[in-house]
Amino acid sequence: MLARSGARLVEVGTTNRTRASDYESAVGPETALLLRVHQSNFRVVGFTEQPTVRELAGVARRGGVPLVDDLGSGALADVEGEPTPRSSLAAGADLVCFSGDKLLGGPQAGIVVGRADLVERLRRHPLARALRADKLSLAALEATLALALERPEEVPVLRMLREPAEAVRARAERLADAVGGAVEATVARVGGGALPLAELPSFACAVEEGLAAALRAHEPPVVALVRDGRTLLDCRTLTDAEAAEAAAAVLSCRSR
Repeated sequence: MLARSGARLVEVGTTNRTRASDYESAVGPETALLLRVHQSNFRVVGFTEQPTVRELAGVARRGGVPLVDDLGSGALADVEGEPTPRSSLAAGADLVCFSGDKLLGGPQAGIVVGRADLVERLRRHPLARALRADKLSLAALEATLALALERPEEVPVLRMLREPAEAVRARAERLADAVGGAVEATVARVGGGALPLAELPSFACAVEEGLAAALRAHEPPVVALVRDGRTLLDCRTLTDAEAAEAAAAVLSCRSR
């Protein structure tokens, strides 16, 4: 995308160690902006170093260019130490980009917030019209943002991340009782391009392996994990109502 725009991307630092001085030494008369991209879907561990947004904001001010912070995951609430757009802007970023789905939990979309004059320049650019979200996506995004502000516990991704393991186990037990399955402790992972190292204690209802294909073909489909000769229905990703639907699907597939 950067190449197609006519921009020239200048990489600074190394894979595992980058300092603010690396950015500063790369700033020249042709520099249009500084770009920081958060590692939302991977991590570099071990001997690492990276500058803070506040340090980069200082470099950008001295160079007379904007600082753009691409957060990727789009966490509006506190989630596993993920940076939020609010914290990035408070640290001095001029523009912050993040996703409408992933940790925000809305439709697939790209969101840019920050300095009004820069946002307005983006809005007026011809590409903004070509790449704009459609009305259905905007309606879904508006509804998600309203929930995130007023009732964050109702945003599905936030509910799944924050639900206590005891509540997940109780749901798994009810599902197992309904279908004659067994409760098994599992580890849930976030996926979807966010929180790559997060592992959540969870519980699943285990049923026979042979049901996996039939459940996928069921209407609505039930997609489960197959492990060690069993089909696992992880109950962290199910609401109570969905658990009842999953039970009905298991019983229906068994009767075929």
